[in-house]
Amino acid sequence: MKKSTLWLSCFLTFFSVFAHAQTIHIDTLLEDKISIRAIAIDGKSVWYGADKGRFGKIDFEKRTRDKRQVFLDTMKIEFRNIAQTSKAVFVLKIGNPALLYKIDKSTMAETLVYSEQHPNVFYDSMQFWDDLEGMAMGDPIDGCFSILTTRDGGNTWQKKSCKDLPVLAQGEAAFAASNTNLVVNGNQAWMVSGGKKARVFHSPDRGKTWSTAETPIEQGQAMTGIYTADFYDEKRGVVAGGNYDQQQQNTQNKAMTRDGGKTWQLVANGAGFGYASCIQYVPDSKGMKLVCVGGTGVYFSDDAGQTWKQLSTDRDFYTLRFIDGCTAIAAGKNKLVRLTFK
Repeated sequence: MKKSTLWLSCFLTFFSVFAHAQTIHIDTLLEDKISIRAIAIDGKSVWYGADKGRFGKIDFEKRTRDKRQVFLDTMKIEFRNIAQTSKAVFVLKIGNPALLYKIDKSTMAETLVYSEQHPNVFYDSMQFWDDLEGMAMGDPIDGCFSILTTRDGGNTWQKKSCKDLPVLAQGEAAFAASNTNLVVNGNQAWMVSGGKKARVFHSPDRGKTWSTAETPIEQGQAMTGIYTADFYDEKRGVVAGGNYDQQQQNTQNKAMTRDGGKTWQLVANGAGFGYASCIQYVPDSKGMKLVCVGGTGVYFSDDAGQTWKQLSTDRDFYTLRFIDGCTAIAAGKNKLVRLTFK
């Protein structure tokens, strides 16, 4: 198909979807007894990290799957963090011990590049700015988030000292719901928290220095707070979450910023979705269009989060990434699918 024809087709589909938001077509690419909370789009393929030490790649055009599994004695291994460079994919195990593997994209061979043992170690999210610099964040140890950084493409990782990081409140932590409580854009990075506090932490210099902002998201209990975040650019962003124990509750669970995360305002308070596992901006939508998955289904907004429409009642999607303005990959309980908006 010619590029001009393909562009026109995508544009018409995009306009139809997000002007009317009538239906979504679900094409199942993987169905298994599996839990997937971490995915990364790589050209015409999607990489995933899952439970039972499983990771793999699915070509969503050829519909082929290349899967691997990490075994380590009788240890329970679950990957909820994934990130990539042009030549490698990285998956990071939650829980003690933390195990970070570098996977060669061409051979699928894995190499352990970082390990950490501590009763409280639990990494929640991981991202790369470019082929050299990346970061992972996790639950607090010694009063601050656990922060790993690499400056050599993921071959080596260093843990930052708490003296260089914001102090967390007692009972403030993070949720490994969808690999989206760490967001990078340009040289910026944002981390989000939950539990006793629901805050946003911002770095303008790739994790070297940090500032802290309060949010109006529900907080104060162990399972309340921010579960997911996304930034359309360096100024416009969204956070969502709520109360995992009361998933229908749709108050104080979504907020927007227009100043890079310094201040946050609730949107659609008492309307739209309840508990949110993952929220993402639609590409090339000028920051107006978003899709959310979580405990009350799949929801769409075309007015920067002010109003929301339910597109599906499926509550088993944990994470979502867009391929383009027409198509996204979603994954969760026992499946990985392609969503085409019509």
